[in-house]
Amino acid sequence: MERGRRVSRGMLPLLAFNVLSEYYRLERKPPVTAGLLAANALIYLRPAFLESVLPTVDEVWFNAHLIVKHRDLKRFFLSPFYHMGESHLAYNMLSLLWKGIHLETSIGSIRFASMVAALLIMSQGMTLLLAKSLLLFLNYEKAYYYEYAVGFSGVLFAMKVVLNSQSDDYTYVHGFLVPTRHAAWAELILIQMFVPGVSFLGHLGGIFAGILYLHLKRSYSGSDPLTTIFTSLYRVIRWPLGFVRSLLGFPRHRYSGRGAIGGSGWTPARAGTGVWRCLACTYDNSGWLTVCEMCGTGRDGSPLSPDQFNNIPLEELRRRRVQRFSSR
Repeated sequence: MERGRRVSRGMLPLLAFNVLSEYYRLERKPPVTAGLLAANALIYLRPAFLESVLPTVDEVWFNAHLIVKHRDLKRFFLSPFYHMGESHLAYNMLSLLWKGIHLETSIGSIRFASMVAALLIMSQGMTLLLAKSLLLFLNYEKAYYYEYAVGFSGVLFAMKVVLNSQSDDYTYVHGFLVPTRHAAWAELILIQMFVPGVSFLGHLGGIFAGILYLHLKRSYSGSDPLTTIFTSLYRVIRWPLGFVRSLLGFPRHRYSGRGAIGGSGWTPARAGTGVWRCLACTYDNSGWLTVCEMCGTGRDGSPLSPDQFNNIPLEELRRRRVQRFSSR
């Protein structure tokens, strides 16, 4: 990879507009999601002040053979934050924006940060384990053990499994209607069929990581070690951050979530005050609205407003739902 700053071909400004507009309408801005978006974008753009610090993509490719042979932890931990092109970055970051906001506003920033760290380690570990297992038991090395891959999609697949784990709804995945809790599996197959050059093992490892994470959360009632570490770090930096905020005159907000990932009391409809999901058509609406923008159902599930929405045919409502899901 040639060193030097990248120049956007138009998709990054569109990504920035989506991020800014989404955060503008949220009452509370999820900081961890914003930090992950910024980190991925900065690593891709490689500004001059980071040029001497950031390794090139050739130094961080995820490659099971090199990681095992040289015990190369740099490849293990950094490869998810590198992307091969503007469309690769934009697609992953738009997915991260939606999933991150829903999860972080539900469980709180500290728990979300620990969850992302755990899913990153698990997804990378699962991918490595799968590649090594195929080599040892099936002598299947060319396609996967020596494969090079980068990108955040493995972590995103794991986040999708966690986010949809308690949903009983149906959703559209690239035009196909599937149960929401199985959407990650459908996307895995469809992406592999229609998108060339993607890492099947990386995506599969992400799904297994999400399943393993949910299993561990359900079987362990106490605070996990990563959450304890992040909580301790937050307590260390809380006072200086509060002092700076008071000097600059910023209002103080308490930002925490009360949801329980993997528990029966958590659903995407409660994923935060900034977004609420319509109980009738499952459309995600802004927190400022009291009536669903798609079908007119009240936020509390009350029927359609007769003055505005009785004239909308059922087929039109279905068409809008298909258009909305297929655009994601």
